[in-house]
Amino acid sequence: MKIGITGATGQLGRIVVNKLKEKVSADTIVALVRSKQKAADLGVESQEADYDKSETLLKALQGIDTLLLISSSEIGKREQQHKNVLEAAKQSGVKQIVYTSLLHADTTSLSIASEHVATEAALKESGISYTILRNGWYNENYAGSIPGAIAGGALIGSAGEGKVSSATREDYAEAAVVTLMSEGHEGKTYELAGDEAYTLSELAAEVSKQIGKDIPYNNLPEAEYAGILTSFGLPDGLAQAIAGWDVATSRGDLFDDSRQLSRLIKRPTTPMSKTVAEILKGVA
Repeated sequence: MKIGITGATGQLGRIVVNKLKEKVSADTIVALVRSKQKAADLGVESQEADYDKSETLLKALQGIDTLLLISSSEIGKREQQHKNVLEAAKQSGVKQIVYTSLLHADTTSLSIASEHVATEAALKESGISYTILRNGWYNENYAGSIPGAIAGGALIGSAGEGKVSSATREDYAEAAVVTLMSEGHEGKTYELAGDEAYTLSELAAEVSKQIGKDIPYNNLPEAEYAGILTSFGLPDGLAQAIAGWDVATSRGDLFDDSRQLSRLIKRPTTPMSKTVAEILKGVA
């Protein structure tokens, strides 16, 4: 059986490939990537597979039995890109697809949900056996803000008291490997999130505890937060999107207490406190 991984040189994809290599022979794994050069260190076969170039997808998917479709990072282009992959998969005879979607994609107010909903619908209509992994937020999404929060004296955002049920990329990657390597997941949709939820105020308190210095959480109006992100150098559209995601968080869109992720991987998910500790190791 050949297992294909799209986006294999991305942050999630690399972890999946390495975890798969612990389970199966490397010669059964195919990294589907835009740049084969970037995949040279993965230790598996690589094939050029550009989401925007159907001819590369059709060629790359030949002989692939099971495909992990890691969602594209290009917001606004993903619906068509994913449909390109699904069409190539049908033509190439792929038998099973596992797709990384978004937590509560069909009910969330997160602006990125619509592309995932469209992809899920196209996947179900494809006739190919599927499993949908609706991934929640990564611990790493917030960990990257910690050094700046310490330097600036406060963690900022627009999430209010909304709870975040996040987990690490490694946790989500492990769930992907489980669904790729075991039976009984066909036709299922999993809502994947961390076991321990927290507010950004609680995250700031955890940082404060670990560094022995008070780092408060300052909750800001959406427009003000977006403006500050822009002043940090983020493109205006991205800054507005991030601020909007925080507002969605305040509505509970990133909270889930079903523990489906920890049940899949048969261990507790990684707590945010551990991720904070790891980030602080690199902060002077």
